[in-house]
Amino acid sequence: MSDESGPVTILLVHGPNLNMLGERNPDVYGRTTLLDIEGDVAAAANERGAAVLCFQSNSEGAVIDFLHEHRKVASGVVINAGAWTHTSVALRDAIEAVELPCVEVHISNTHAREKFRHTSLIAAVCTGQVTGLGREGYTAATNLLLDTIGQRPA
Repeated sequence: MSDESGPVTILLVHGPNLNMLGERNPDVYGRTTLLDIEGDVAAAANERGAAVLCFQSNSEGAVIDFLHEHRKVASGVVINAGAWTHTSVALRDAIEAVELPCVEVHISNTHAREKFRHTSLIAAVCTGQVTGLGREGYTAATNLLLDTIGQRPA
């Protein structure tokens, strides 16, 4: 949606327990908070003339509803689905159904952690995956998404 209908809007979606960033497992996830990440993504998007709509929920259905509700106003999605990455066929199907480019992001390197974290059910319906770059991974994911949808720097 980078046409005359308005600015490009990307959805920044966070799944379960990500509201606890900065407090939960700081050895794995660091001290960065969800608000810090939202600010980073907003700044990166703003540099390229895009807006960000942020959402976090510990309820899988709420995330799916959010994607469905905003599919026609958004140009793409950056998502950290948390544990649902490895377990949710419903979220995978919702990402596919909304037909928006989507970049999966994870703070930690999921491939260097427990075996159950090595498989992403959503990767096959995402444009790309950024994992293990910490806080900076969100900026990388945002720029990848904006490159994908053809949003040039402002």
